[in-house]
Amino acid sequence: MAAAVSQRVLKAPACLCVFCGLPGAGKSTLTHRVLGTATEHGWKAAVVSYDELIPEQAYYSEVEEDGVKLKDMHTNWKSHRQAVLQYIEQFLKRPEVVVELPSSPLIHVAAWQLCVQPLLQPEELNTDGTPQLFLLDDNFYYQSMRHEVYQLARKLSLGFCQVYLQCDLETCISRNQSRPRPTPVKVIMEMEKRLECPNPHKNPWEFQSISLNSTNDVSKSDIQRVIELISMALNNPLSPAEDNTEQKEADRLKCAMSVVHQADQACRRLISEAMKTARENQVPSEHMRVLAARLNECKATFLLDLRKQFLQEVRFLQEEDVNVAQVVKRAVESVFDDKKNEILSQFIIIHKTM
Repeated sequence: MAAAVSQRVLKAPACLCVFCGLPGAGKSTLTHRVLGTATEHGWKAAVVSYDELIPEQAYYSEVEEDGVKLKDMHTNWKSHRQAVLQYIEQFLKRPEVVVELPSSPLIHVAAWQLCVQPLLQPEELNTDGTPQLFLLDDNFYYQSMRHEVYQLARKLSLGFCQVYLQCDLETCISRNQSRPRPTPVKVIMEMEKRLECPNPHKNPWEFQSISLNSTNDVSKSDIQRVIELISMALNNPLSPAEDNTEQKEADRLKCAMSVVHQADQACRRLISEAMKTARENQVPSEHMRVLAARLNECKATFLLDLRKQFLQEVRFLQEEDVNVAQVVKRAVESVFDDKKNEILSQFIIIHKTM
């Protein structure tokens, strides 16, 4: 009976969203803002903060006065990170066991129980199909750390996505110093040298990733981008690797990545042309800044929609079956170019009537 319960099919869609970046980049602030927005969307979400779940001594024991053994830290933390993922897997299979967990030297059980509390129904089972989100908050500075999360998502057919917070080193160090328990500066500096940010061109499995500049506060538009990314991941769960399924998935993502990349380049050229036209029509500089922001926001929305549509349409296609250039040309000309012209015309008309 227990085996049958542990192997039950998940009724609710779920997503593992990785937030990565240097200490002080703003990951915790962003995850809690996303948490609030997710709740407004009717989703159930939990912030999985590795700092809160993993015992403090597991980290600081690896910091030496004369240097930072970051590679050893990565190795020694591996068991703790794997324990977090095991808890997530166990919860998704049997959420009721969250109240039965024994004490663990690898995880603060009480912190874990508090973490997943928002995901529990009154009867402690999610049976209504409400999407479940796990917002994983850690540095994830090696791509291998994030790949472990991806593997779990693929194993359980979950959605998977990544949000990378790009922030300059000086700002991260300054923010970190204001924390009750700051990370040693040497650790941050060494981590910055070794940081492997998401690279979809090299790793197709990282295709569902976005990068946000968090040197300043993230905007509402940034939050919306994260929500749209998660929604896309929920609608496109990964498939367990069987036979050549993993290769097909990699080929599909590589093809989709190529489409979006080429579309991005085409949109940039159109935006540049639009800005040139606006200057020729003597649109004031303050309006030019607003125009640029509007066009870039339009581009971001267009690329997200294109990526979502393309993933759904070519789910079972191989890369060689798709004429990427033709797909890009048709999408850009039929959607973005028209929207770009509409926005540009509005600004030129407004300027001429002033």
